[in-house]
Amino acid sequence: MSATNILRLDHRRRRDARITTHVCLTARAFGASRVFLSGDEDKKLMDNVHDVTKRWGGDFLVEYRKNWDNLMDQWKKDGGEIIHLTMYGEPIQDAISPSKSSNKDKLVVVGGSRVPSKVYREADWNISVTTQPHSEVSALAIFLHMYYGGEELARKFEGGKLQVVPTAHGKKIIEK
Repeated sequence: MSATNILRLDHRRRRDARITTHVCLTARAFGASRVFLSGDEDKKLMDNVHDVTKRWGGDFLVEYRKNWDNLMDQWKKDGGEIIHLTMYGEPIQDAISPSKSSNKDKLVVVGGSRVPSKVYREADWNISVTTQPHSEVSALAIFLHMYYGGEELARKFEGGKLQVVPTAHGKKIIEK
């Protein structure tokens, strides 16, 4: 399957640090390979996500891109496809199969305070996870889960220093 990358639009360091961190952690846990952060540059957030990757394993990157529209233009020019998660798009249950049908790398766009009309126009798919207001974190998790067909839940994260051992009760963590 193609690489899945996330573009987080319009990060505001003072207001969005927690939600953007959750976008990054969700992307990582559910199989994406990278988040492009636009809006305010936030080295602390990027360092925190990098630290999680070092401790818990896997290959995951967070990169800052001041100019998100140039990224989208270059993405399309390089043959990639763009998926925009929005409550105004096609229902995910109808759009997920067509979006998975090509092997082109995907750029999944999740909004910030206000999504510019260019994102809607340039996206190959505008996909809604319900038509109700909710979090970009929940939309991203549901989209990636459906996109990977649940296989991301069994994904192994190599190279980490910590690993959870699933148990019915309590907590068990192995330190390597």
